[in-house]
Amino acid sequence: MSVHPTLRYRDPDAAITFLRDALGFTVAAAHRDDAGTVQHAELVQNGGAVLVGPRREGDRFATGRAVVYVAVDDVDAHHDRAAAAGATIIMGLTDQDYGSREYAAVDAEDNVWSFGTYRPAT
Repeated sequence: MSVHPTLRYRDPDAAITFLRDALGFTVAAAHRDDAGTVQHAELVQNGGAVLVGPRREGDRFATGRAVVYVAVDDVDAHHDRAAAAGATIIMGLTDQDYGSREYAAVDAEDNVWSFGTYRPAT
């Protein structure tokens, strides 16, 4: 089994740009409707994927604020890239008691993106 967080955004294009430019995700797919609105996008990083779509009123799959953790090899470089791209860092680089080095940033819709060296057992 693999787990893929799905987040709905009021402005999926802005979210994709932030995830790509500030947080280093690669856009693997972006499916749009006839009006050009993103209906489903897949962004990947380090073998994992997050799914992005539009937030609609009454959508059974609508998400609220989310917290997503992503394991990275070089968290310091990742932090520096995010900060240089203008990401709002809400927790600076921190060495955790459980051996991980981490930081966290927030996107424009208040989702928290935490990055660190800890890799949960799979």
